[in-house]
Amino acid sequence: MIALLQRVTRAEVEVAGETIGRTGPGLMVLLGVEPNDDEQKAQRLVERLMTYRVFSDDQERMNLSLVDIAGGLLLVPQFTLAADTRKGRRPSFAKAAPPALAEKMFDCAVAMARDYPVNVETGRFGADMQVSLCNDGPVTFWLQV
Repeated sequence: MIALLQRVTRAEVEVAGETIGRTGPGLMVLLGVEPNDDEQKAQRLVERLMTYRVFSDDQERMNLSLVDIAGGLLLVPQFTLAADTRKGRRPSFAKAAPPALAEKMFDCAVAMARDYPVNVETGRFGADMQVSLCNDGPVTFWLQV
């Protein structure tokens, strides 16, 4: 599984002009699924997202996690993260999980995230989404398990 996480002051996702997910300070995470991903990998990724220290402490050092600050989490499915862009001018999606597996793993990650004491909002799998955010820092990390 792949996560592109961004520390945000705010983020939201819209489908057909309707806001379906929104968060204040916290993380906006684009989540990609690969063919060999399973519940164990989803659990490991969610643990990392919740405990990854990307928020500043009193000394302005990145020592606090999403759980530590009781921030919000906006999870958005993003199959293009698994694209192979090494050759040519068009990405290959051969390394992306088939839609049924990707949706299952996305839903699994969302359910696991909701076990933590943070507010979890989501995008909609398979939808044409418009995502807006204010990246705080900017702070952006690529996590892969």
